[in-house]
Amino acid sequence: MKEYHKIQTVFLRTPESKFKTLMEGHWALPEFELLKDVQWVWSEKIDGTNIRIMWDGEQVRFGGRTDDAHIPSFLLNVLQEKFTPSLLRAVFKDAKAVCIYGEGYGHKIQKGEHYIANGCDFILFDVLVDGWWLTRSNLEDVSTKMNIAIVPLIGKGTLMEAIDFVKKGFTSTIAQNKAYVAEGLICKPAIELFNRQGTRIVAKIKHRDFIGK
Repeated sequence: MKEYHKIQTVFLRTPESKFKTLMEGHWALPEFELLKDVQWVWSEKIDGTNIRIMWDGEQVRFGGRTDDAHIPSFLLNVLQEKFTPSLLRAVFKDAKAVCIYGEGYGHKIQKGEHYIANGCDFILFDVLVDGWWLTRSNLEDVSTKMNIAIVPLIGKGTLMEAIDFVKKGFTSTIAQNKAYVAEGLICKPAIELFNRQGTRIVAKIKHRDFIGK
């Protein structure tokens, strides 16, 4: 089922630094520049591994960012316990093509020990149902019904306000390590928007891209 679309960093990267630093003011997409002064919704970016839970009304399948991606056995066990066919059938009822997107995070996943010192979990960030992306309120409803975590909302504002916020650094709202600086923000326009190719307009801003500037 559909792999999650690429989320573009707000600015282009500098070739001279082997693309490790950003060219501030040089927007990565023309849509970002056009929409920089409108309201965006910010959620915390979680440093984990991309996970897909796919449901066709009969069977549940688990995948990573791509169909070839490997899911560690300790994380797969957690997913299998959480996403049972009976639960998916009850929540999505008549839906024939459901893809739940989220991050597997915690111990042994990236820097996940800051989030969960022992063990791992899944946190939801998007759901596609029969070709429709769910709104935030619908995502929260799925989160409640399935008893799974959802990425926390951090705030609202313009893209420049989001960039300034990430530059300063902010502590993660879900990490057990209360001093852990969050990876950054995922930003979506307050009203869902798509480009001419039908790709969603979504931006990411990482704190580490501004360290040392």
